[in-house]
Amino acid sequence: MARELHLAGFLIASNVTHSHAAWRHPGSTTDYFGPDYYRRVAQTLERGKFDFLFFADLLATPVRFGDDIRVPIERGTQAAATIDPSLVAASLANVTEKLGLAITKSTTYFHPYEVARIFGTLDHLSRGRVGWNVVTSLNQAEAHNFGVEQHLGHDERYERAQEFLEVAFKLWGSWERDALVQDKASGRFADPDKVHTVDHAGEWFATRGPLTVPHSPQSRPVLIQAGSSPTGRDFAARWAEAIFEIDPTSDGRKAYYDDIKSRASDAGRNPDDVKIFPAFVPFVGETEAIAKEKQAYHNELADPISGLITLSVHTDHDFSQYDLDAPIEEVTVPGTQGLFEVAHRLSVKNNLTLRDVGKLYAQGVLLPQFVGTPEQIADRIEESFHGGEADGFIISAAQAPGTFDEFVDLVVPELQRRGLFRTDYTGTTLRDHLGLGQASLTPAPRAATVA
Repeated sequence: MARELHLAGFLIASNVTHSHAAWRHPGSTTDYFGPDYYRRVAQTLERGKFDFLFFADLLATPVRFGDDIRVPIERGTQAAATIDPSLVAASLANVTEKLGLAITKSTTYFHPYEVARIFGTLDHLSRGRVGWNVVTSLNQAEAHNFGVEQHLGHDERYERAQEFLEVAFKLWGSWERDALVQDKASGRFADPDKVHTVDHAGEWFATRGPLTVPHSPQSRPVLIQAGSSPTGRDFAARWAEAIFEIDPTSDGRKAYYDDIKSRASDAGRNPDDVKIFPAFVPFVGETEAIAKEKQAYHNELADPISGLITLSVHTDHDFSQYDLDAPIEEVTVPGTQGLFEVAHRLSVKNNLTLRDVGKLYAQGVLLPQFVGTPEQIADRIEESFHGGEADGFIISAAQAPGTFDEFVDLVVPELQRRGLFRTDYTGTTLRDHLGLGQASLTPAPRAATVA
């Protein structure tokens, strides 16, 4: 059976995507806090037979850049104004039939019981189409919003996340698949011998269980991750079934793909069960010149300070203290180390100043931009897919919902014509779309040490 390409769409439940220019684009809607915008995007992606729609999330208004919320709020940067993606996903479950719905929840500022209950509920409401983007949270501002004085260190967050998922797996398995009886004649609702307490008492969490949500269609959500540091990559290789990646270079994507597949194998998993999704921003035109004109117009709207505000949020490091017209300095960051490493690598390789990096970050958080005719963009996708860089791709919008409309109407038919992408769904669950077998509720064993 030929290997199948996978596609997902990226959103934040807010005015921006990866692109900070998106909300300023004349083609973008402004109804970011009502249902119609999300319904239209989801139904467009479902028409294009996408695997899932992915919602990133942050839990704090940006404050890291210059210790000030005024500038990010005025400029509308990432996380300046967001709504809860779990509630958006619940609303979309009712207006879609096949599209997967993946949302972000933090293992640092929630409890496993609460999160397991949310995802069990969403899996029922969507009839098995839910994914969980597992994050450990980024910065001190998120800690303060939850009444925590000090954000946990990088490796501590991953240690907590390991136990968090182990507990969640126990909770999702606390109802056996056939525990519900619902025999009206006898009055027997469920078999109590098939519902189990968890009785977990660990280093980070304690919970008695069972979960109040009966066994869901997928048994648990598809697990998504974006690990980029060595610790994060080990975590992703142990748990993730889909991995979201940012790297603007072909060499970087290939190295990441090989590394994750190797780590998954070392963790005792089939590497084919770990699907890697690099992200890109497409600019599609009837001609290459038209596509480049669209790209140039979008990129000119990107504000370097907005980009540096978000770089500061992602890395939990204040970049307001440096000279904008000097090269980016090599510093130790407590937040997302992988993104900073990519930013620093680009700065050194291309002789970029901090202002240049901020501009690139505002254009799309360092995502590559695929620019050209539908055939040219399909060429890029096909080359990357067959070149050992990707199992699928995350499509992020330069304007929304217009970017998704163009990609579905113009690029997807070309991918289908080449036999790379499905012409219809062959299953009903997100696991079906990704070609994954039945979900296991037994975690892979922990490594003896975490690198």
